[in-house]
Amino acid sequence: MEKLDVGAILQDLDDYRPRRHGWHWRKEPPGGVLMAGPFAYLEASEPLERSVPLPAAKYFGNIDPQPDAVITTEIASGRFEDDLRRMRMAAWHGADHIMVIRTAGQSHFDGLIDGTPEGVGGVPITRKQLRATRKALDLIEDEVGRPINFHSYVSGVAGPEVAVLFAEEGVNGAHQDPQYNVLYRNINMLRSFVDAAEAKSVMASRKMLQIDGAHNANATAREAWKVMPELMVQHAINALYSVKAGMDQDFIALSTVPPTAPPAPSMRLDLPYAVAMRQLFRGYRFRAQMNTRYIESDTREATVTHVLDLLISRLTSADVQSTITPDEGRNIPWHYNNIAAVDTAKQAMDGMDGLTEMVGLKFDGPLGNTVRDLKERATLFMEEILDIGGYFRAVEEGFFVDSGFYPERKGDGIVRSMTAGVGAGSIVPRDSDYMAPVCEHFGDNRLPADLTEKIDLGEGRPCDLIGGCTLHNPSKIPFVDELDERDNVHVRLDEHRDHREQGLLRPEVQWYADGVVTLTLFLPAKPEVAEYAALEYAKKLGLRDPLVLHRGLMHPAEGSVIEVKGFVDIDIDPRELVIPEKQEPLSDDEIRAEFEARPLSVVAATLGEDEHSVGMREIIDIKHGGLEKYGVAVHYLGTSVPVETVVDAAIEADSEAILASTIITHSDIHRVNMRRLNDLCVEKGIRDRVILIAGGTQVTDETARECGLDAGFGRGTKGHDVASFIVRRRRQDRGETP
Repeated sequence: MEKLDVGAILQDLDDYRPRRHGWHWRKEPPGGVLMAGPFAYLEASEPLERSVPLPAAKYFGNIDPQPDAVITTEIASGRFEDDLRRMRMAAWHGADHIMVIRTAGQSHFDGLIDGTPEGVGGVPITRKQLRATRKALDLIEDEVGRPINFHSYVSGVAGPEVAVLFAEEGVNGAHQDPQYNVLYRNINMLRSFVDAAEAKSVMASRKMLQIDGAHNANATAREAWKVMPELMVQHAINALYSVKAGMDQDFIALSTVPPTAPPAPSMRLDLPYAVAMRQLFRGYRFRAQMNTRYIESDTREATVTHVLDLLISRLTSADVQSTITPDEGRNIPWHYNNIAAVDTAKQAMDGMDGLTEMVGLKFDGPLGNTVRDLKERATLFMEEILDIGGYFRAVEEGFFVDSGFYPERKGDGIVRSMTAGVGAGSIVPRDSDYMAPVCEHFGDNRLPADLTEKIDLGEGRPCDLIGGCTLHNPSKIPFVDELDERDNVHVRLDEHRDHREQGLLRPEVQWYADGVVTLTLFLPAKPEVAEYAALEYAKKLGLRDPLVLHRGLMHPAEGSVIEVKGFVDIDIDPRELVIPEKQEPLSDDEIRAEFEARPLSVVAATLGEDEHSVGMREIIDIKHGGLEKYGVAVHYLGTSVPVETVVDAAIEADSEAILASTIITHSDIHRVNMRRLNDLCVEKGIRDRVILIAGGTQVTDETARECGLDAGFGRGTKGHDVASFIVRRRRQDRGETP
């Protein structure tokens, strides 16, 4: 399969039109149950045509069941041409909701930004970026066989204009919440709500999914587990406002974020909130996201929290399951961590499939009491807002706080003024004869009487007055390319054109050939010392501009683990690599015929002090499809067998092959034992008539041969592979074609 041709996607963007609009939910399999391999899945969607299964799928026939919830990946590299490649990887792993997080504050722009160079502070949302992304997603969804949703943000004082841009360019979903503008961007509240009504009306016309922003209180509050009633009120205001603006409930998603993470007793705090939300907002969709506030630099910690949050999704519901990358706290969402987060969601949701068929929530007790308490507090909060004169007055009074559990307030509320903020004073009443020749417009629009009659009959649109608007006549959409001669996608692609055309390889984690590599070290020192020692190691190893990503304390006196990133300017030409040719296993019939004509006896054991047996059982046991199914006589000696005992057993049984398992690698003991096996066979005079084969998770064919053995097999080896090698070796010894 070829790499994504970014250059081809960029061609003729001025003529590109999105082939579909609106949000796509995953399809339920026929009958509601998905059969994948030997298993039935109760909470699944239709499978993909092409995908990358989870690593353990090889034990189950490479099945790749897709959960029922739409799965999100969030991308923020700052270069859309590299985002396209990451989107392709994510889609093959099961993501069908691609969120482009702008690293520049899109919500700070006060107008449309066509022609803005993509590199100005990050990713302004430009028409060119949108078209290139949607065009690439057309190709990607053809590969995987499922529609892919593209998502961004409708916020800031350019919200209505951005909503129109998204509607024109086939964007399928967006964040839209006027309270986010007010509380977190200090946009004038009157302006924010007027803009939101217009933006929501446009989004509704294309059936775009709206995700609200109330979760930002959980993501930023000093004591987030106390502001849950406040969040419910914010959700209620935006949800109902969206309905009033013309949105269908099926396209309104409440963005729920658990308020805590371990070591807090998160399940006891977060689950009641999730249940209360779903009881209070029946009929709406839910987008579940983990809490980014508690993600720092430890990817393991972030992943565990992610899995616990996924458990809440399975115990309650999630229409859209967000996957924040494990390195969110490091502000470096890389290719492989985006994919890791998608795989975490898929793996956890597949593993918990049908969970609620076996367990239930116990409402007679603390859970039910807490759920009821949260809903009562939220209701009282809303009633107080109404009593004081409404949402705007409540914001002016600092009702939305950082640490108080309603009705508690500690004077730390976010205070805004109706007469202040960005865009203050820019709202004016419409004249009684206001008329706009545009479609999907919110509010009163005094159109000519004859046109109104046609519209009522379904025979006309307001834009008929101007020969059609851009939403219905895309040929009217002006396309402005990037205007900066130095900072644009073509310059960036030209920088590595020779590199791409020659097929050279350089490590990357974010952008093409960025040269980023990571180094993990354990150093027996406290973190402050280990950090600077790790940087010196990185420099001495040739990494340019090293930077510590993570430092973890193992023990105050015994040591620390440090993760460092740095850059390398080394290219590898794959044409110059010496890659051993991989031989395909022989057919079962060929193998069986060989051993029927010339019976084979082997001695098998795990060497030295190694107690592992599972790997060897996979190779020899008939029930695992091992050597015994071909009629091979296997003399299995067990685990922790001295090398001398193995060789003596082979002599006594007159065996033609010795299979040695060696998993433990401390002090290179696996190499020591492999060399000892070869040397002892030489010493006892049987080396020329016995085939020596070693296997283990750290064994390669190269290392085994270096130690004097005939072959080495690593992780994932089957009895079929070993049998094929022995047959070919026999043929070679007989002078036949292997």
